[in-house]
Amino acid sequence: MTVTVATLGFPRIGPRRELKFALEKFWSGKSSEEELLEAAAGLRAAAWARQSALGADWLPSNDFSLYDHVLDTSLMLGAVPERYGVAPGTADLGTYFAMARGTTGETPGCAHGHGHTAQEMTKWFDTNYHYMVPELVAGQKLSLSSAKVVDEYREARALGYDTRPVLLGPITWLSLAKGRGVDPFDFLDDVLGLYSALLTQLAHAGAEWVQIDEPVLALDLSDRQRSAITRAYAKLPRLGVKIMLATYFGGLENNLPLAANLPVAGLHVDLVRGPDQLDKLLVAVPRGMLLSLGVIDGRNIWRADLEALLDRLEPVAATRDLVLAPSCSLLHVPVDLALESKLDAEITQWLAFAVQKIDELATLRDALNHGRHSVAAKLRASAVAAAARKISPRIHDPLVQARIASVTPAMRERNSPYAERAKLQAEVLGLPPFPTTTIGSFPQTAEVRHARAEHNRGNLDDAAYQQFLREETERAIRWQEEAGLDMLVHGEFERNDMVQYFGEQLAGFAFTVNGWVQSYGSRCVRPPILYGDVSRPAPMTVEWWRYAQSLTDRPVKGMLTGPVTILNWSFVRDDQPRSASCRQIALAIRDEVTDLEKAGCKAIQIDEAALREGLPLRKRDWQAYLDWAVDAFRLAASGVGDATQIHTHMCYSEFNDILPAIGAMDTDVISIETARSQMELLQGFAAYRYPSAIGPGVYDIHAPRVPSVEEMVALMQLAQAHLAPEQLWVNPDCGLKTRRWGEVKAAIHAMVAAARELRGCVAETA
Repeated sequence: MTVTVATLGFPRIGPRRELKFALEKFWSGKSSEEELLEAAAGLRAAAWARQSALGADWLPSNDFSLYDHVLDTSLMLGAVPERYGVAPGTADLGTYFAMARGTTGETPGCAHGHGHTAQEMTKWFDTNYHYMVPELVAGQKLSLSSAKVVDEYREARALGYDTRPVLLGPITWLSLAKGRGVDPFDFLDDVLGLYSALLTQLAHAGAEWVQIDEPVLALDLSDRQRSAITRAYAKLPRLGVKIMLATYFGGLENNLPLAANLPVAGLHVDLVRGPDQLDKLLVAVPRGMLLSLGVIDGRNIWRADLEALLDRLEPVAATRDLVLAPSCSLLHVPVDLALESKLDAEITQWLAFAVQKIDELATLRDALNHGRHSVAAKLRASAVAAAARKISPRIHDPLVQARIASVTPAMRERNSPYAERAKLQAEVLGLPPFPTTTIGSFPQTAEVRHARAEHNRGNLDDAAYQQFLREETERAIRWQEEAGLDMLVHGEFERNDMVQYFGEQLAGFAFTVNGWVQSYGSRCVRPPILYGDVSRPAPMTVEWWRYAQSLTDRPVKGMLTGPVTILNWSFVRDDQPRSASCRQIALAIRDEVTDLEKAGCKAIQIDEAALREGLPLRKRDWQAYLDWAVDAFRLAASGVGDATQIHTHMCYSEFNDILPAIGAMDTDVISIETARSQMELLQGFAAYRYPSAIGPGVYDIHAPRVPSVEEMVALMQLAQAHLAPEQLWVNPDCGLKTRRWGEVKAAIHAMVAAARELRGCVAETA
């Protein structure tokens, strides 16, 4: 029996975010399309070379994307919305980026008039990666519009790498698509015809295997999805290439008989998220089907216990050929731990990034093929690291444990119901109808980023850096006053990231220098590493809020990131339940909330952008998660008096399924992303009879276009079809950190004008 190693996908961004800088240089007009594509080709070549050198036997191609692999698939299938004005089969790079980022009337190469909105964006299963939602309409004609998968296979082959091309599966793509007046699965035959043509092309190009990713197999499937999977994989394996059907993000569970009986050549399963399925797999999966086991965590950064894995794998490897792989694509982890020069040495020994994970897989393979003695030194190092992490005194804090034990039910409850709080808050704040605000951050300009970098390098001392930040904050306050916003924010110029900023000030977190992962497009984040018990040694935001409020008579929101979002956007310790870590973070945020109130803050926003993304994939597990997630938020938010207005913010997720949980959070105001979906989300809030105030986003901040006053008014009129005018705030979809001041000022001026027009309409009908 033989064991080999595969990677399902490698980080696209490059070790030092080379893709980010190439994209942004192109978007700003400072480089050509040819230069962008050349940079992309260089990243692909380097990734293949690196994975090969690390010992991977199966290399992926078409795992690279300039923006998003779901968007790549939509373009490949010709699923280009009509609003972008391109004939079927003629989409180009300009169309691709228009679908990703929207267009302005000045977009080069696009004759789109006043511009068009981007496609909707939401979270990829339960990760913090964002994908572009495919759009389908009745009568739409699909056609092959991109040969990217074939081209990149040939590109790799020309460099000497015989890769296994990766395709997003047709059933997953259709499951993610949004049909407008049509069920996406009505397009199944058309989509399968196009996939058949692609697989035939790959066979002619010389591909022996193709990896088709169907992560929907980890979900609760409808009868139509099950039927579609059976139909698809009765057809696709007959086209001259062997199919490795890849599932991940969970166990197959009740979908195991379906997957095991498909006529595919191989099946990949996630043994990290579904560790208990191995025995059933070995019974159900025919011996003629090559089994790929995802034994190394593709979504977290902890080093594996290789000896323990070998104990599980050796009996299996003795009876059948195996492929060892990460649980999923390595897209979700940083590239290389070797780039970390400042990370604490004790913590470093506990970690593995993409490069180290492939090395772990190669060690497991060699031990299974040639005996443990052949890699004795590596196994010994793994065992030492695993043992050291378990006994490290840095992991557990008795004071934190004692405080958790002292939490009472009353600490999770506001003093009065929302209706009573709202009256008191209205008296204190004195806001007009349709009050305007922003979500928190303002543009992190080149000057802001340069000052931060110089301070980090030691070239700008603390006093000079603080003075710079104070000046930026004052400019932001003065501009907001001039623009006419009703509730202000301080701009968050001192913050590098909405999670990292807090993690750096909390005990139990560590941070990387180059631990970047892709969130969407060119947007990269460095998730904190939550390795131990969490507490707040000192106030984190109070002084910045106090300074900002001293500059204006208008209310300034205190801006915090919520416990569930800090948890879900970190690499979380795996030695205790996530719920336990979340409650620890909640108590730390509670301390900050109460300190802000004591300082005089009348409105505090606790962002929970990631509440929905943490929802388990199987519905039977939803309630348990929502119970502890809502409990953590209430624990963080409920230490204030009735006059203090608690806001939260959520974005880029499907919320209708969890509206009772959102209601149970008992906030005073929620702001949500709705601009791209034309207020569609509010239908669910209306049906649920959501009692509190809502700020539905009227400005899509993930696109460079500036919406008009008329567009924003129209969106708010749509909102009034679902909610009472007195419930509504007017705000952007999300924070403005990634935008430019020119866009922001124009959009916010339009937003304030729209709110004033809405007030006039209400006054006329009063």
